[in-house]
Amino acid sequence: MYPAAATLNDSAFQFGRDREANELTSWITLDRAAFTLEPWGQARVRATITVPPDASPGERYGVLWAATASAPRATASASSATGEIKQVHRVGVRMYLDIGPGGEPASDFTIGDIHPARGPEGEPSITAQVTNTGGRAVDLTGTVTLTDGPAGSQAGPFPIQQGVTLAPGHSGQVIARLPVELPNGPWKAEVNLESGLVKRSVTVQVQFPDPGQVGTRASVVSRVVSAWSIGAGIVVVLLSAGLVLAFRLRRHPAGQRRERVAAGR
Repeated sequence: MYPAAATLNDSAFQFGRDREANELTSWITLDRAAFTLEPWGQARVRATITVPPDASPGERYGVLWAATASAPRATASASSATGEIKQVHRVGVRMYLDIGPGGEPASDFTIGDIHPARGPEGEPSITAQVTNTGGRAVDLTGTVTLTDGPAGSQAGPFPIQQGVTLAPGHSGQVIARLPVELPNGPWKAEVNLESGLVKRSVTVQVQFPDPGQVGTRASVVSRVVSAWSIGAGIVVVLLSAGLVLAFRLRRHPAGQRRERVAAGR
């Protein structure tokens, strides 16, 4: 068990190499760093985050890894040189730590321009521009559903295959890829996106173009906003391959510094 660095770059949550450290990892202590699990066994590890009183406001990112490695074994290459191969398997929990006074910053995002397109092989897709307008990083997932198509046809919902993780103030794109046999339309496309308990929906009129082309910007029919807030505090748990990682967080009174960790996939 060990903490390691992470960053938000290119609209993605990116892990540092191996055990790369950052400011957040220097604040983390684990109640144990190694243990043995029997087949289908479980273990609980507590991670404590101690934020210095002089820490600057803002978000920090990291990951708590649980890793196991095989014993190195010697190999011989075609040139007869020998080396060692070691297999490493690991699973982790993302950490989003926000530092600042008062309550938790609001999470929010907006859905901007939406464009239909078809790839060179005829595969249709819908791309939506998204902007993080809140104070926390957002991990966007969602679906696209098509209605009112030719002869009243419907299709979907289709999952967003290419989601994004956006830092506050940043923008990116989400993409849903659809069946190649889908007719050009016109269609009504309902784009539903969410990050945690914050949900946004927009319905647009789309017309898919011919293969290898990007269609015109979709016209908006309606928008739906559904946002909920959740208090700080809580326990974050990840269960994978029989290993349970639990992190206990404590809420501080308003006006004091606070810590929050969010689970990621």
